[in-house]
Amino acid sequence: MRGLSYRWIERPAAPPSSTSRSTGLVARVLAARGIDDVDGAFTEPKLSGLHDPSLLPGLDIAAERILKAARDGEQIVIWGDYDVDGVTAAAILYHTIRSLAPGAMVRTHIPHRIDEGYGLNSDGVRAVIDEGASVIVTVDCGVTATEPANVAASRGVDLIITDHHTPPSSEQDLPPAFAVVHPGLPSSKYPFHDLCGAGVAYKLAWRISTLAFGSDRVDEATRTMLIEHLALASLGTIADVVPLLNENRIIARFGLSRVASTSNIGLQALIEASGLRGERIRSEDVGFRLGPRLNACGRMGHAREALELFTTESPTRAAELAAQLTRMNEERRATERQIAQEAAAAADSEGQIQDDHRAIVLAHPNWHPGVVGIVCSRLVERFGRPTVLLCENDGECFGSCRSIDGFDIHAALCQCEDVLMTFGGHAMAAGLRLKREHLEDFRARFVSCANEHLSPDDLIRALTIDCDATFDELTPQTVMGLERLAPFGRSNPAPVIRTRNAIVDDAPTPLGQHGKHLAIRLRHGGRVLKTLAWNWGDRRSTFHIGDEVDILIEPKLNTWRGVTSVEPHLLDVRFLNR
Repeated sequence: MRGLSYRWIERPAAPPSSTSRSTGLVARVLAARGIDDVDGAFTEPKLSGLHDPSLLPGLDIAAERILKAARDGEQIVIWGDYDVDGVTAAAILYHTIRSLAPGAMVRTHIPHRIDEGYGLNSDGVRAVIDEGASVIVTVDCGVTATEPANVAASRGVDLIITDHHTPPSSEQDLPPAFAVVHPGLPSSKYPFHDLCGAGVAYKLAWRISTLAFGSDRVDEATRTMLIEHLALASLGTIADVVPLLNENRIIARFGLSRVASTSNIGLQALIEASGLRGERIRSEDVGFRLGPRLNACGRMGHAREALELFTTESPTRAAELAAQLTRMNEERRATERQIAQEAAAAADSEGQIQDDHRAIVLAHPNWHPGVVGIVCSRLVERFGRPTVLLCENDGECFGSCRSIDGFDIHAALCQCEDVLMTFGGHAMAAGLRLKREHLEDFRARFVSCANEHLSPDDLIRALTIDCDATFDELTPQTVMGLERLAPFGRSNPAPVIRTRNAIVDDAPTPLGQHGKHLAIRLRHGGRVLKTLAWNWGDRRSTFHIGDEVDILIEPKLNTWRGVTSVEPHLLDVRFLNR
């Protein structure tokens, strides 16, 4: 079934569970998603639902080694990554070590995206060892870094790898590290494999804390610190687009509730610079306001400023850094728009958006390497197919790729491994480097892999319908109940509700600058609702009074002058009388 914008997918009908605490529309959404909300575990998650950190492979010996080094005055280097996940993970470990061992010699290193590239690198490892490091702890990287691990081992330095990206298929191929902490190792018995880097770092911080006290119980100050760190962990979890289920849901839910009241000076400054002071912080605020600012310095400059923001004790310096990140984000947006326009035009002119070309692979010498990853995401949204964007320099191509549901991009890169210099990532996103002379071979093989695994229908963006509802059911109380399913994100999207046989009650009203958006009044039964259709300004003439339509909506509340009303976002429409 097709609407104006999307392919509509219906979930298998499922009756609400008799054991669920939820009722009505919420219960129908949960049932459609196959979620049995026993004892309110989904709608009312608890911190007690977090799994024992010691179940993570390698975590106990890693925690013991870090705590010993901190207490003995050995120099510890936390090696992070230049995105939100890597920065928040590094900040969590840094603050934990400094809190438990105030005299600890601990510092951080974030590689420069352009000069060093992603993850551990041998030259960087040599440099931090030359500067005195005896323990190196990676966060959000390292699980495939064999050569740098060999460098550390040859110099007698203990390397502890904590990561969540796709590991080697055999543990015999893991880097020769003192410990590898990863929830998804082949032999892992950990109950949940989809933690992000900050989630893994949080579990390590938790275990270091309990070891420091020799008990599962820690003092009140440490407990408060760990709860505070959930705010940082939630930023990494949401920004890294990991599934918001199981532990990730708990971390995101409780962490978001702590963000607005955080004691972290840098996060306070970031909230202020993002115009969110006094607001309730939601997952979309992380995705569109906080996260882009943190990522901007790693894309346009050096991510060490983002990490400094979260570790500084100076409110003045924090405000300076937050303002700097905001300026960089504006620069990033302008650069992104330009590259996106060029890439979209190239994909079209080169025939890479045809049905028989189910992936996009483009390279350009003038594209900014810090921005191609986010432009990949824009092209995936626009064209609905896996996308690889590469920068060219000195005979090499390097860049990022993003995927769509149902296509494991890391597995596709594995099939092209012999023409790649390096690559790494997970099913939905990855980075890669190859010789310019191998670009055409790589493009042909990657596209062939996509053609084999994806049908033309898979390239049409899809919306999955949770259930049907009438306008009479969409009361403020019901919509507030749906918000108990938040935070929304990957694997837990905002509910999509279908209303059948609605009527266009009035001509659409343009909203926003240049009428970019529409307000459309729809009638169903005896009730009329104003729906907001974002970026539908060019479709104004499509609607006529009296049109009969099926609609897909995301229920939303709007409060104006103290009065709260239901004002859904219109996602798609199917005309029934044409």
